[in-house]
Amino acid sequence: MRTTLTLDPDVAAKARRGASKLRKPFKEVINEALRIGLDQVLAPPAAKPYVTQPRPMGLRQGFNYDNVAELLARAEGEDHQ
Repeated sequence: MRTTLTLDPDVAAKARRGASKLRKPFKEVINEALRIGLDQVLAPPAAKPYVTQPRPMGLRQGFNYDNVAELLARAEGEDHQ
């Protein structure tokens, strides 16, 4: 496919130097660079897993996590819903 593409001067110069060094046509060097570059640009970056560090929260005397309704009643009053 034929298309017009405007390259920045530094990119064009680098591609011309690469074509000369590799003794390949300018068009071939540009196409190969675009293939490699587009694969990297379009691939999503590897996501770093979200990690939290656990901390002991402790339990105040007289509270029991097994009875959530009682905890809510103490924290919010008897009218909690």
